Order: sequence, then structure tokens, then C-alpha cells
Amino acid sequence: MSPIDVFRLTRELIDIPSVTGEEFQIGTLLGELLIRLGYHVELQDIAPERSNLIATTQAKPRIVFSTHMDTVPPFIASSEDDECIHGRGACDAKGIIAAQIAAAEKLRADGIYEIGLLFTVDEEVTSAGAKIANEHPAAASCEYLINGEPTDNRLAIGTKGSLQATIRTEGRAAHSAYPEEGESAIEKLLDVLAEIRKTDWPHDELFGDTTCNIGLVSGGVRANVIPSEAQAILQVRLAVESSSVKESLERAIAGRASIHYKSVHDPIRLLSIDGFEQMLARFTTDIPYLSNWGQKLLIGPGSIRLAHTEDERVTKRELLDAVDIYADLARTLISQDMKR
Repeated sequence: MSPIDVFRLTRELIDIPSVTGEEFQIGTLLGELLIRLGYHVELQDIAPERSNLIATTQAKPRIVFSTHMDTVPPFIASSEDDECIHGRGACDAKGIIAAQIAAAEKLRADGIYEIGLLFTVDEEVTSAGAKIANEHPAAASCEYLINGEPTDNRLAIGTKGSLQATIRTEGRAAHSAYPEEGESAIEKLLDVLAEIRKTDWPHDELFGDTTCNIGLVSGGVRANVIPSEAQAILQVRLAVESSSVKESLERAIAGRASIHYKSVHDPIRLLSIDGFEQMLARFTTDIPYLSNWGQKLLIGPGSIRLAHTEDERVTKRELLDAVDIYADLARTLISQDMKR
């Protein structure tokens, strides 16, 4: 087994555009690479030309490295300097894919074969890939899932929950010269949003503050028409269970608008291991949708603050460190099980 050139593989993966919905080419390349390395590779179809990738050895996978193949737009080609690799997916999550494959090869070289790889599609939108991967038979033998997201190579002790909701208001269209003949859906929505912004969101000792972002607002057809419809999409990062936050939202709305919950999952406590630097992830991952894949850990090279930005990058030092960290984490988990 020859060592993986992590820098080269990271750049090759970055240079394959894989914005969510367009993961076919990167999945094909990874599948071919892993077959050459001697893995059994299965493509699990999600939709036409969209597939998760599951790679295993001759042994049943007790420990599975996992992350996602899709990226946010726009595509940014790779580049590098002495310290960093740049480009879309450098830290979220193509550098992680490269580091996880290199770690798996390192373990195999040491005679550890009870490992697997799970690379999903659609993590950046609805985690459709993870939801289907959760039913894969390989999950039954998986005792530990080491998920990769940019955590500065620190082991996450938990991830915040997430609630995404659409709020809609209705009015009555009229000529703007005669506003008394109509009812503005936008003004109704603004009143509701003002009340939501004043809401005192709950706090948790471990997960910190619940925060609410009004991410999208739309409505109306023209400036000279009283708008009959308006809507806003909210993203709430949950520090507590979603039920209390839903109550707060509905109290703020007070019947003046409809609310549709697009996605909801509560905060998750993750497995922590002594000897690894720790952090709390304020972002969400595929983990809530992979419940059948054993106990969950979350760690990866790069900073989440650089993900999704024009200057997304990861340091070369972090990539090399991540290979060792992933391998050491797997060995630690196996060693702990042997001592029980």
C-alpha cells in the first residue's frame, strides 16, 4: 500500500466541481481510486447520477470515517502556496476526504482492517444522502462513526441543533395610490419579524445561546402594488430542544402568519475521548441523520469560519496532522474496546 499524497489528492478533488446536486464526477473519481487501493466500493443511489459512496475492506467495518462530497457554490479552482491549499472544498470537506483516505491506508498498513469510508451527497442542503445511508446494511457492524467537518482538528463534544422555518403572511392586493383598498402582506410580515427579533431565546450551559437568523425575505410584485403575499425563512441554531423554541416562535407570531417547519433536529452530545483537544460545534452536520452508525465523533482539519467563503483554505500542516489524528483516534477506540 503506497501512502496517499494528501496535498495532491485534496487539489484533485477541489478541481472537480461538486456543488450540491452535481456530485456524480467526484463520486466516480473517488470510487475508481478506492477500487485501485483494494477496497470494495458500493455506490448507493440517491437520485439519477447522485450516489453515496461506501468503501469497505474484507473485514466488517467497526470504525467508519465519513464526510460529504458536495460543496456550496460557486466553484473555485484549487491553488496552493507554501502554507495553504485554497479553493472550494479545501476545508469543507475535500481536504477531509483526502485525510480520511490517507488515515485509512495508514491503518491498513498496520494491519487494522475493520474500517470503512462513507462519503455522502447533499449534506449542504437537506442531508438526503445521509438519510438514505442510514439504512445501509454496513451500519449494523459500525461501532464508531468519525465524521469529518472543519473543527480545527479538535474533537467536538457536541453540535447545536437546527430549526429552519418559513413564515408566510397574506394580504390583499391594491393600487398603491389607494392603500386603503388593500392590505400589505409585507407590513404584516415586518411586524411579525420585529416581534421575533425581540424574543429572548433559551440558553444551555453546554451548548450556549440559541440564535435566530432571518436569512431570506421576499414578497410583492411591484413597487406600485400593495403586496398580497410575503415570506421569510428563518434558521435557528438550537442550544435546547426544539419544542420550547417552537413555542416561542408561535407566541411571537400570535396568529398573524402561518409557519412551516422545513427541518428540525435537537442538539447532540458526541462521544469525547481523553487526550484530544475539544470544542463545541455551533454548526450542523450529517450526524443527526446517521443514527444507525454507532457512536458519533466529529473532528476535521480547517476552520468553519473559512468554509463557504471566497478564500476557503486549509493549512498543509493541519491536513498532515489530521491524517495522524484520524488514525490515532481509531487506534484509541479499538484499544478501549479491547480493555473492556
